[in-house]
Formats: sequence, structure tokens, C-alpha cells
Amino acid sequence: WTAVGGATLSIESSRIHNLNRGFKLTGQLGDVMKESAEIAYSYVLVNLREFGCEPDFFDTSTVHLHVPAGATPKDGPSAGITIAAALVSLARGDKIRRSLAMTGELTLTGQVFPVGGIREKIIAARRSRIREVIIPFGNRGDYDLLPGHLREGIEAHFVRRFQDVFEVVFARSKQSRAMR
Repeated sequence: WTAVGGATLSIESSRIHNLNRGFKLTGQLGDVMKESAEIAYSYVLVNLREFGCEPDFFDTSTVHLHVPAGATPKDGPSAGITIAAALVSLARGDKIRRSLAMTGELTLTGQVFPVGGIREKIIAARRSRIREVIIPFGNRGDYDLLPGHLREGIEAHFVRRFQDVFEVVFARSKQSRAMR
């Protein structure tokens, strides 16, 4: 969400090398977004086994997380679940192969807190032709108040914990691979 409306951000994660543990952030991120990335990293690190990852993946991995459009300042907690999903994707070696937008603040215990700008974020998703979104359960009322024409054709998943995000993102990913 920005002062001039919503925008979608891509989140990229890459394993730079496997010599030692490290976490690098780029993309002109503000302090709150950097904190969200650190929280996501810590949460995923502690819960790797729960997400079907090697429990020592990050022990010898230097990970680079980048939010493209580096000239554009970005801040806020809304990308927490997206960053965590990107890190889990990297650790699982399982790319997210469908258009999916998500927003939500992540806590160290895996709770997903509500965020602002739901209307603008849904408009941005529609503009980007993304028809599946993950939204904090605490924002369900905001979503339900949107005009029907904004909600039409959107599949919304409402989540309370990151485990819910994981199920939406990776359970469906596993099913689609099995159908190929």
C-alpha cells in the first residue's frame, strides 16, 4: 500500500553459497520491513522441520532476500508472510508456480496479524491479474466490505497462522505437481 494506491511487490530469495550462515537483505527496505524479514527468517529457521525442510538448511546457507524495484522505498510489516513463504520455498526447493498475492504481518510465534490497505492491495492484485490472495483473518471484515466488483473472480484465503499460509501455498503446489 502506498499513498497513491496499492502495488504488488515481488519477493526473491536465493541461496548464495553454503559455506556459512548469513542473511542479506536488499531492495531499499525501511526499518519495519527489515524487522519483518528478520522475524520471518527466525520463524522459518526454528520451524524448518514442520515445513518439510532439512532442519539444518540455514546452518550452512547464506541467503539473499531481494525486493525488486530497488529505487522505490518500501516499508511496513505487510510482507512478513510473503517473506516467510519465499524462505520456505527456498529451503524446500519448491518454487511457487502460480500467481498468488499475500499480505500479513508475521510474529515470531507464527501468528498472522491484520494489516492496512486491503482495498488498495486487492485492486493492485486485480491490476496484476492475480486472482488468488491470502489475507489475515483479522482483515476479513475489510475484505467483506469491498464492493462486489472488486471481490468478483478473487479466491481469498483467510489465515490466522503461518501454518495456514503454508497449507494454501505448498499443499496446492504439491497437488499441481502430482497432476502433471
